[in-house]
Amino acid sequence: MIKKKFKPAVAAVMTGAILAGTAACPMVTFAADSVDLNSMTLDDITAKAKEEGDVESVGMPDSWANWGLTWKDINDKYGITHADSDMSSAEELQMFQTEGEKGTKDIGDVGQAFGAQAVDEDLVQGYKTSYWDSVPDWAKGEDGKWMIAYTGATTFLTNTDEVENAPTSWADIKDGDYTVALGDINGGNAQAAVIASAYAFGGDLNNLDPAFDFWTQMAEDGRINTLDILQQNFETGEIPVGVIWSFTAIPYKDQITKYKLQANIPTDGSIMSGYASVINKYAPHPCAAALAREYIFSDEGQANLAAAGAIPTRTDVEIPDDIQNATFKSEDYANAIPMEDTDAYTKACETVVERWQEEITPLLVQ
Repeated sequence: MIKKKFKPAVAAVMTGAILAGTAACPMVTFAADSVDLNSMTLDDITAKAKEEGDVESVGMPDSWANWGLTWKDINDKYGITHADSDMSSAEELQMFQTEGEKGTKDIGDVGQAFGAQAVDEDLVQGYKTSYWDSVPDWAKGEDGKWMIAYTGATTFLTNTDEVENAPTSWADIKDGDYTVALGDINGGNAQAAVIASAYAFGGDLNNLDPAFDFWTQMAEDGRINTLDILQQNFETGEIPVGVIWSFTAIPYKDQITKYKLQANIPTDGSIMSGYASVINKYAPHPCAAALAREYIFSDEGQANLAAAGAIPTRTDVEIPDDIQNATFKSEDYANAIPMEDTDAYTKACETVVERWQEEITPLLVQ
């Protein structure tokens, strides 16, 4: 999984139409930055979204966090079609920036550490949703320029047809002979995996040395699998053990039939971090993007995320017992550490990338 996770939008200012009073949530030929989604009623957004008729996402493929069911629900309920281009969080923001006013994508899903970057680089527009007050302050940016709908916990996904004893802790991996994949270091998943391993061996956000001691030894022993953590790489059996999010582990485990997979949240080093939806400043379908976010935060949307093994962000939502019983129980998350200090987490992720490229990458190419 790249996530993470590729798509496009046309934006041109139609001055005459704006003067005619139709600028609010325009058709795809208008400049999306002329839209103030927060000033519109949900009924108006819904009506305009249906007119737009399509939403283009990046980094929100069907296999990630149960997005497939959410996109189906949106299509069934509103008649809005959808397509996604899978890419990493960094790639999503790079696409928004590169395309600029000619943007072709509407909405993305980026790692928690990327929300502030999207705002700093002026790549996104805000929409608070009607559920704004039930979303914790740490999980949302000013004016809704980013909103975290769910968090996940660091999880080991093991092919038990290829691996006799599935690891349940980082200590198991350190002391064993497992070859482990964690994905592209520029993606939120790999960065979180490194940070989780720091906690396992006595470190934290401000002390990543234990993590890099561990990964250096893994690299020197040839035990880092450099394949991306895409579902297809688990399906082919090329990844015996992968470090992924809980909300990816469950869909992979359920959808892959060739091998038996086991998902374990490590007992000695798991963090809980979220992914934030971001609406492209130059979205070709801004109202459809806003309506998609609205649905993601609804009771149904939050339940869809929970069914993938995610932890919904809304404080007032109740997840059905059958969903909880089919994924992870609360005790499985007992030792997972929430990353509620986004600034500190962002800084740690940046440090992970820098140190990985300097200390680990050279060992992988030898």
